[in-house]
Amino acid sequence: MLIYPDWPAPANVHAVSSSRLGGVSSTIYDSLNLGLHVNDNPELVAKNRLIYQQMAQMPAVPTWLNQVHGTHVAVLPLTSNKIISNKVTSQEPITADASFSQTRQQICTVMTADCLPLLICDSEGQQVAAVHAGWRGLCAGIIEKTIAHFSQPQQVLVWLGPAISQAKFEVGPEVRAQFMQHNSNAAQAFVLHRNGKYLADIYQLARQRLQALGVSAIYGGDYCTYQQAELFYSYRRDGQTGRMASAIWLD
Repeated sequence: MLIYPDWPAPANVHAVSSSRLGGVSSTIYDSLNLGLHVNDNPELVAKNRLIYQQMAQMPAVPTWLNQVHGTHVAVLPLTSNKIISNKVTSQEPITADASFSQTRQQICTVMTADCLPLLICDSEGQQVAAVHAGWRGLCAGIIEKTIAHFSQPQQVLVWLGPAISQAKFEVGPEVRAQFMQHNSNAAQAFVLHRNGKYLADIYQLARQRLQALGVSAIYGGDYCTYQQAELFYSYRRDGQTGRMASAIWLD
C-alpha cells in the first residue's frame, strides 16, 4: 500500500510514501521493510525495494541515504570521475539527511519510522527534495538548509509525511529548551506531560520552521506512525522494526 500526497504539485512532480504493507519480510519486519540497516534479511529488503519501485512506477532506482540525524543535503545526481553513479549510490548510501535534485528521473528518497519525512517541490516543477527530520535534525536546521537549495524558497510546496503524533512523542525538557533557543514560539508545540517531560508536536515544529522561511503551501501531517500500527513501522513503539520510505522525482 502506498500513500500519495494530497497537494497541488505540478503534473510532472511525482511523490509517494510507503506503508508497511505489501512486501515479503516477516515477523517484526512484516512486510514492506525498506531499511537494510535494521537486521532484516538483505535479500528480502532488496525484493521489497524492487516492489516499492514497481508499485510507485519509478523510472529509476531510488537514491538511498545513510541518515545520521544531521543537516547535510546531498545534491543529486552525484558524479564520480565525470560518470553519474546512480547504481553505485543505491548500493553505497550517501551520508546525508536530505537530498535535492533538479534532474529528471532522479529519485530523492528518505526512510523513516516515527521521524518526519518532508517532500518538497517548487511551483514550476523544476526542483524537488526529500528530507528526513527527526527532532535533532529539525532543531539543527535540516529544513532551512534544504529549502535554501531552491531558486525561489518562498514558492515551494511541502508535504509532511507520516510521523509520530504529539500524543505519543514524549521528550525531555532539554529538547524543548533547544527548540526554544532557536525560537521562543516553539513552546506552542510542547505540552507538559508527566515527570517533567513534554509531548512534542513534530508536525507543528516543522510548520513553524517553514513559515519562518516564508513558506505557506504546507500540506499533510495527518498520520501517527505510533498509533496506526497496522499501517506503519514505529521505532518508539516497537524498538527493532522496519522502515518506510518517502520519495519524490521529476518526470
